[in-house]
Amino acid sequence: MPSRRRAKPEAAQQTAARPGEPASATPNELDAQRRARRTGTLIATPGALYLLIFFMVPLGLITVYSFATRTSTGRTSLSGWNLDSYERIADDVILGIIARSAWLAFITTVLCLIVAYPFAYYLATRPPRLRARLLVLVMIPFWTNGLVRVFAIRFLLGSNGPASALSEAMGFGTFRILFTPTAVVLGMVYGFLTFMVLPLYVALERMDWRLVEAARDLYASGAKAFWKVTVPLTRSGIVAGCVLVFVPSFGSYVVPEILGGAKTLLIGSYVARQFQAARNWPLGAALSVLVIVAMLVAVAVNQRNSANAERTGANSP
Repeated sequence: MPSRRRAKPEAAQQTAARPGEPASATPNELDAQRRARRTGTLIATPGALYLLIFFMVPLGLITVYSFATRTSTGRTSLSGWNLDSYERIADDVILGIIARSAWLAFITTVLCLIVAYPFAYYLATRPPRLRARLLVLVMIPFWTNGLVRVFAIRFLLGSNGPASALSEAMGFGTFRILFTPTAVVLGMVYGFLTFMVLPLYVALERMDWRLVEAARDLYASGAKAFWKVTVPLTRSGIVAGCVLVFVPSFGSYVVPEILGGAKTLLIGSYVARQFQAARNWPLGAALSVLVIVAMLVAVAVNQRNSANAERTGANSP
């Protein structure tokens, strides 16, 4: 009889365990785990609803409209699903706009990397108090509206701006750079430079500087130690910064519209014109899906690189 009485709680404990729960856990431990899961679900629900309403639903609508039909009157018909909009992406005009957008985004990314890496290196090697002040200076542009900053760049690069006045004072004539691809690149470099500085700073700050000292002890020059030790150890920050700069530069809309001209039509402006002036919603939706897919691929590359970097760091002694 006593053995049977002891067997009942064990059987109840085993039946109380759910799939994924250890059978050897006590009822109190099982209840604590379930409460923790319910708490986690409640905490994650607002974020999940936000992503569902403001990301998944609009993305689903854009995807649906990309397969729709544009009537002769310019209206969009959600019948007669087809791939005409995706086939039009292969037109020479659209491919030229995509290539121009990718090229200017690439130039912007390279310039941001060239400018940001020395500054991030200097920032990571300063004393903590000075480092905090410099970080504040880096973040100050984010305290100003982006549209205001673009108009400020337009004033600086305009024919009546300070750049033109300085050029005339030095005898080089009027400074004419506004409404050119160069102006667009300068505007995007100014707007997205912080996205490159911060990942590089984080990677440099977390780097083990003893490895650089070891390289110098082994008679490596400063340049060789930089290229053989510092750059490989900060590869995750370089990749993250390049992704964070290239993706918004590729789909930029405000900067090309304000600083660019007719010859600097980029994919973001072209998509907006399809929804507004051209009233070709299916083509605009198809191009939007293309840009989103490109962004997702870039994010996947960044995540894979971060995972490889963490795995390498975990395996290193």
